[in-house]
Amino acid sequence: MTSSDHFSRTAPRTGLHRGGIAGSYGDSPVISGEALEEFAKGIGSGLGGRMGASPGERGGQPGTRFTVWAPNAASVDLVGDFSDWSPLPLAARGSTGLWEAFVEGVSPGAEYRFRITPAGEGEPFDKADPFARWAATPPETASRVWWDSYEWDDGEWMARRPSVDLHRSPVSIYEIHLGSWRHPDGAPPSYRSIAEPLIDHIRTLGFSHVEFLPIMEHPYAGSWGYQSLGFFAPTSRFGTPADFKYLVDRLHQAGIGVSLDWVPSHFAVDDFGLARFDGSALFEDPDPRRGFHPDWGTYIFDYSRPQVRSYLLSSARWWIEEFHVDGLRVDAVASMLYLDYSRKAGEWIPNEFGGNENLEAIDFLRSLNEMVYGLGSGVHTWAEESTAWPGVSSPTYVGGLGFGFKWDMGWMHDTLAYLERDPVHRSHHHNEITFRGVYAFSENYTLPLSHDEVVHEKRSLLEKMPGDRWQQLANLRLLLANQFAQPGKNLLFMGGEFGQPGEWNHQGQLQWEVLGQPEHRGVLHLVAAMSGLHRTLPALHELDHDPAGFEWVDGNDWERSTLAFERRPTTGDRLLAIFNFTPVAHPEYQLPEGAWSVVLNTDDEVFGGSGVAAGIDPEAGTMMLPPLASVWLVSG
Repeated sequence: MTSSDHFSRTAPRTGLHRGGIAGSYGDSPVISGEALEEFAKGIGSGLGGRMGASPGERGGQPGTRFTVWAPNAASVDLVGDFSDWSPLPLAARGSTGLWEAFVEGVSPGAEYRFRITPAGEGEPFDKADPFARWAATPPETASRVWWDSYEWDDGEWMARRPSVDLHRSPVSIYEIHLGSWRHPDGAPPSYRSIAEPLIDHIRTLGFSHVEFLPIMEHPYAGSWGYQSLGFFAPTSRFGTPADFKYLVDRLHQAGIGVSLDWVPSHFAVDDFGLARFDGSALFEDPDPRRGFHPDWGTYIFDYSRPQVRSYLLSSARWWIEEFHVDGLRVDAVASMLYLDYSRKAGEWIPNEFGGNENLEAIDFLRSLNEMVYGLGSGVHTWAEESTAWPGVSSPTYVGGLGFGFKWDMGWMHDTLAYLERDPVHRSHHHNEITFRGVYAFSENYTLPLSHDEVVHEKRSLLEKMPGDRWQQLANLRLLLANQFAQPGKNLLFMGGEFGQPGEWNHQGQLQWEVLGQPEHRGVLHLVAAMSGLHRTLPALHELDHDPAGFEWVDGNDWERSTLAFERRPTTGDRLLAIFNFTPVAHPEYQLPEGAWSVVLNTDDEVFGGSGVAAGIDPEAGTMMLPPLASVWLVSG
């Protein structure tokens, strides 16, 4: 799919005429002076609007300036539908490795590629633009010219965002794969068609943020976007970049934050993309022991190359500034930190000190977070990091990686392992449900129940639970209550909010039909109720990352498989969360001293429970603890 014959047959016509071409000589270069120096030093972060295809003018005639980095190419030509896919030469920019040209009459929508002639032996080959802002819809592989003058209407949100202390705010995140969430009117979703249904659903649930699985352009839909190639382009599967801006804009207007999964850890090997871009290993590390990922069959970026660092920094900044996103969740951080990640002895190269730390990747991650937080825009970063690496969410000036938050993969693993057990066996594994207390405040944690737990025959959250359907639903409600009550922010993958029975299928849509059943509507009502309490009670969010906000009441009742803890704010009501992980009710459960009132009972009939009331005997200081249930109480 890289021949000019292929494109001349299949590329949609744009109505553009073949324009004149002029090399960068005689025209003002797109990148010059300080920006060029920063690019070469690996500290450039503003290349998104300059490299690739950008608007220009020559002699009063509008057109497009094309710029590509290919330092090892013998020559570079531009091919596009505006030239009937005939080559137009680019001019080398001295020894910078940049090639440039200006083409009159080329405007947004035009399709193009760069034709690289490698140095030495080898036939020319076509490559997509690494900085493309839009692309042809897969399986087509051409890049598309794009710029727009989208008029944002989220000024109030953007003005308020820098002043919000997210660490002390109620943050609950709804994780979504856009293509399989819902198909409005039976049609595939688009950025625009999904906006209002998604806003309505998130408002019903009470989540503060939505997090999209990667929407950066990717060739294989089955990778869910995690094998990206278009690090500056929203996938064209759902519309134009302006359409994606509309979606973000509408979410902001509705008071909903937007985070994106972003994947600087590896990239797809497809030959039209970044791989051996100019005939050499330009973006990837040339040694497969460092440059190829054995688990995913992908290439790993060469973090030691300054221009690659600038490329990735510019990508992160592009999504923040061009698309107004509020957060980036960096995927697979552990694979970046360790040179021996998923490798056996002899399959990896130690660093210069003989260790297994990837020093260049560590330095890049610190630079990334310093850049993001240095913008002062109120944007935050999350790390998907599954090891005991210290200081992931600590500032770089004290030796940390500088992320704002870290996913608590340990909580997810231990809690699911515990709840998947039959209740009769849980007393022997009580440490699984309490171990988090040992490390809960070592990082700024987010507690995820993510997409990774409901695919590849792992079953849905509901189907993981033991027992008959009633017990499965009760256990699911326990799981969700434990997530919302724990210190830390929380994230829930779509479908979990109503107890989807089936495993997630990226080719379909969620099983919305089960909401016709009262027990599934009950799970939805529970999530909405907990979100409301999470949002309105400071005890549940104000000190998420401070041990002063948490105290065990009873974490050692392994024989009955119960536990209880308090969440405490700086001022206001304390919250007591009690959990019964067996189907046996406890009619005289002892409460700590105080005047307590029940604000949530997951066994309430409105949530699909059996309706055992959590009645309090104030004289005895006891309460009825329903079976397989969590009860939340508040006390002034």
